[in-house]
This record gives sequence, structure tokens and C-alpha cells, in this order.
Amino acid sequence: MKNFKQLILTAALTIAALSNANAADVNLLNVSYDPTRELYKEYNEAFAKYWKAKTGDNVTVNQSHGGGGKQTRAVLEGLEADVVTLAVGYDVDQLYQKRKLIPENWQTLLPNNSSPYTSTIVFLVRKGNPLGIKDWDDLVKPNVSIVTPNPKTSGGARWNYLGAWAYALKHNNNDEAAAKAFVTKLFKNAAVLDTGARGSTTTFAEREIGDVLITWENEAFLVLKQFGADKYQIVAPSLSILTEPPVAVVEDVARKHGTTEVATEYLTHLYSKEGQEIVAKNFYRPIDSEIAAKYAKQFPKIELVTIDKDFGGWNATQKKHFSDDGIFDQIVAAGK
Repeated sequence: MKNFKQLILTAALTIAALSNANAADVNLLNVSYDPTRELYKEYNEAFAKYWKAKTGDNVTVNQSHGGGGKQTRAVLEGLEADVVTLAVGYDVDQLYQKRKLIPENWQTLLPNNSSPYTSTIVFLVRKGNPLGIKDWDDLVKPNVSIVTPNPKTSGGARWNYLGAWAYALKHNNNDEAAAKAFVTKLFKNAAVLDTGARGSTTTFAEREIGDVLITWENEAFLVLKQFGADKYQIVAPSLSILTEPPVAVVEDVARKHGTTEVATEYLTHLYSKEGQEIVAKNFYRPIDSEIAAKYAKQFPKIELVTIDKDFGGWNATQKKHFSDDGIFDQIVAAGK
């Protein structure tokens, strides 16, 4: 009997060894925007375990982070991303428009317009809120120094800008001239225009520049977690914008790398219960109703405008506000 058990154990170990020997080693590159570093560090570890259990293969996900616009240009210029997880839909769409790296209908291939989580834009102030910041109109006062990234390089900065624009429209009877004047005042108060959202966080929290950081909600919560709620506090404005960061398989690159299956599953798994839990724990708003209800108390209730309903979609918005000689360029010129 003892020898029989040893034979079984030896056979099992041999099978396991053969299985491991046949396991493939797969590498993915996820090109993402600035504030997703912590999210994908945790998610990548979870996905590697999930994929190993499902297929026996070992997957390593490498990350590239930076301002959303800058990251898009890097992929267009040859950075071989298997997947992109960017800040705005316009940036992802450029991968089709300029190089046909993804299909034209990319946004229909995953649920919720290929956005597995959402967020919004809030303010981060120093503890005690010494300047009494409550809403967007406080940011244009002459004694307030703000920190925000540059909309020409950062997707998050474009969301910041649009949140301010939407507030100004609402409080000025949809007068676009008044909105432009409001946002011009806001950017005149900008102490620094970093290239990405994480750079702005560093400027505000580590270099201690500025009175108010305009930032992603998830990034603001992360500052409280990392630096302490005794140093900073979040101010939720009365109105903001629903940010919808999209994801996509870069199909042209994935086919070349032979990673289409794992890259697709990598993004699909973001919508799973496990993926949505990780999303919520990293302070993004999950789209799964059950997980969203579980974490509802974490997120303040804010009136949210949307890019499609209130701005006519990203293509129109990009052309009007952020293209060369668009409204943002006019605002910068006016501030010189």
C-alpha cells in the first residue's frame, strides 16, 4: 500500500511538472493614464491568478502611465500596447482614426461603452479648508491658487475644464461667452499646469504648491489614504461631470503579439465581481449595481453632467475646446 501511494504521488508530481513545463508565459502591455497606477497594480496581480487557474498560463502585465494625451501619442508613434485604458474616449478613438489600430466600433465591444468604471471631478484642499472653498465659483477668486494639469496633454485636465465650463453655463443661463470668461479666470489662477494628473498631485501634496487641487475623485481619495485625512480634505462641488475612462484591445498589436485572447479577457474581467471590487477599493465608481450599492456611502452625491448629453460627445468637444486654436488655446493666449 505504501508503494502504491508513492506511485500515485510520483505520478501526480510528474503530471504537475509536465503541466508547468507546457504552461505558456504571456506578456501584456497596458498603456494607461496617470492615476490608475494603484488600481492596475492590484488588478494585474488578481488577473494573473485568475488566468493561471483558468488556463495554466503565466501572464505578466506591464504598465505604462502618463498624461492621457501623451500616452495616446506614444501608441500612435509605435509603443506596442496590447490594451489601452485611457482617460477619455477621444484619445482611444484616435487609434482608429489615425492608424486603424482598433476597429471603428471599439466602443460597442464591451459593456457601458467600454467603460468598466466611472469617476468625477472634485477639489482637494488642505485640512480645515482655510479659504472656505465650496464650489467652482470660489476657484476664480483672486486670492486662490489652483493646481490642475494641462488639457493639451492630460485627459483628466480636459474633464476638469469641462466640469468648470458646465458649472459656468448653468449659472449664466447657458451663455458661452460668460462660460469662457469664467474658465479664463480659473486658469489665470493656475499655479502650475503639469502634463498629467499624478504630476499635479505631486505638485500639490508633496511640493505643497497651491490652495486647491482639481482632480479625479479617486485620486483625491488616494491622497487622503497616502498622506492622511489629517492633512487634506475633499470638497465635492455642487455640479461636476461624469468621467467615463474607456478601455480597448489594440487589436492590430495583439494579433501581432498573439495575445488577442488574453488581452480581451483582461479587459472583460474588469467587469467581473472581482474586478469591480478592486475598482471600488481603489475609489473608482463601479458600474456593477451590486458592488456599487455596497460602496455607495463612499461616494458623495453630486449633480453630474455627461459628455454625450451635455457636450455633444468627445469628437465635437475636442474640436471646439482643445484643438489647435480652440477655446482653451484662446484662453491661454488671453492669460499671457
